[in-house]
Amino acid sequence: MILRGASLASAEAPYPPSPVIADIALDWSTHQRHALGSDNWQLTWADDDHQYGAWGDGGGFGGNNRDGRVGLGYGRIEGDWHNYQGFNVWGGKNAENSAQFSGKSWGTIAIGGVLYSWVIPDEPDTGGPRDHYRYIQLARSTDHAAHWTKPDWRWWREDNLMIPTFLVNGKDNAGARDGYVYSYFIRPQHMNVTHADFGLVVHKPGALFLARVPKDKVFAGRDAYEWFTGMTGSSPAWGPLAAKKPVFENPEGTGWCVSASYNPGLQRYLLATEHTVSHQSVMSLFDAPEPWGPWTTVKYWTPNDRFGRSRPGSRLDWSDNVFFFSFAPKWFSPDGRRFTLVFTGGGNGKNNDSLNTVRGTFRLRG
Repeated sequence: MILRGASLASAEAPYPPSPVIADIALDWSTHQRHALGSDNWQLTWADDDHQYGAWGDGGGFGGNNRDGRVGLGYGRIEGDWHNYQGFNVWGGKNAENSAQFSGKSWGTIAIGGVLYSWVIPDEPDTGGPRDHYRYIQLARSTDHAAHWTKPDWRWWREDNLMIPTFLVNGKDNAGARDGYVYSYFIRPQHMNVTHADFGLVVHKPGALFLARVPKDKVFAGRDAYEWFTGMTGSSPAWGPLAAKKPVFENPEGTGWCVSASYNPGLQRYLLATEHTVSHQSVMSLFDAPEPWGPWTTVKYWTPNDRFGRSRPGSRLDWSDNVFFFSFAPKWFSPDGRRFTLVFTGGGNGKNNDSLNTVRGTFRLRG
């Protein structure tokens, strides 16, 4: 994909400024880095008070790109934001349990003591080369990521869907607004997109679809899911897959992965993804009072003002290669103003190709 200078310079936020959050400030003196060579790391907060998340293409905690490397692993993080420790639960170096299958994930959630994870393939079992876009599967663990099982149904690229994430609502999803579990799915740039011909880049124009399912039917099958089909007055409408409509749009694109979480202190839903160009720290953060919006802009980094451009207090090696960040759900302060950002990048086994955390503060309006 050729990136032209004019398009890079034209990045403009697609939604008005947040009425609640004026800005964010990151304390780079708190920057920590672990599991070098293992990327992704969207976290969920489980009933045992630990956080869990998936990594890709590395050895996890204590490993690297060669030592203990797996395509997909799951880790457990114990402790507070400033003093935590990571363990390889499933896959990786000296893992507590061996990995059962490969793939990637940017969406894991804990509900009633059970972990669910959206998984996309590395090499699809339908044949062909490496392709993260081919289909989407669900995995379930009833023993805190030690073992996983998959159902016999999938979402497909032909459904105009790719690489989803769960909306995470606090410990064991106890902060959920209702009895549904919500997931955001990225709309591919075109229906026959493949990893080989398109790559892991920004999809333009960007759009996300929103699905919901009763929390006791997450594993039940495709027909249990309803899709956002637009607004009827001030209420969202829900319908079948064929009637789905975008819940979020950005002409400058969305990244090929996304994160979503609820901040209970501020009572705002937070949505993060890339735009304009991928793997170059051109990130964006949006918020809303409900999972379906209306969306407003918290922070819109640009090619001229990239995420992490200035990092006073951090001595860790850096390159402008960040492509994903999320919020650690356990580490929001009670008032919602303080948070821990978890981010990762494409450093090919170096710098941000790892689990990175940094403490931050939301600056509120008024």
